[in-house]
Amino acid sequence: MEEVKRAIQDEYPADFAWCHGCGRLNEKGHHFRTGWDGEKTITVYLPKEEHMAMPGFVYGGIIASLIDCHGTGSAAIALHRKNGHELGDGVEPPRFVTGSLKVDFLKPTPAEVQLKAYGSVQEIHPKKWKVETEVYANDILCARGEVVAVIMPDSFKNNG
Repeated sequence: MEEVKRAIQDEYPADFAWCHGCGRLNEKGHHFRTGWDGEKTITVYLPKEEHMAMPGFVYGGIIASLIDCHGTGSAAIALHRKNGHELGDGVEPPRFVTGSLKVDFLKPTPAEVQLKAYGSVQEIHPKKWKVETEVYANDILCARGEVVAVIMPDSFKNNG
């Protein structure tokens, strides 16, 4: 079973680590973890039995959630690197929220198979990044998605 050793989500401060998809502190969440795989980003995930659409296949909402969190995590890790930092260097990375999410389901995604989301990141504006993601199960391309990730507004940070 492949895993992401160093993930951007590990660097998020506790106040921002609660996302149902990728928050490490959300006990009931998916705990998606995004890291580097060469020049692309990667998130690996093994869906659970309760993530089934029907016996043998993964619910599309899980795939959309994977693409969503992979996209925002990929934007964060890419901007962190652009700013001269790497994971684990003690500098808090930027945080992103989803501006838009597009998902194309290409083939039924088999259950009980590790999914691998690979992302290509492109800066499109100083505050927006586009991440194109492909999701594979057993080396078969099952879904493709695009996230436009936006730097998290200050209003999210000042929620108290």
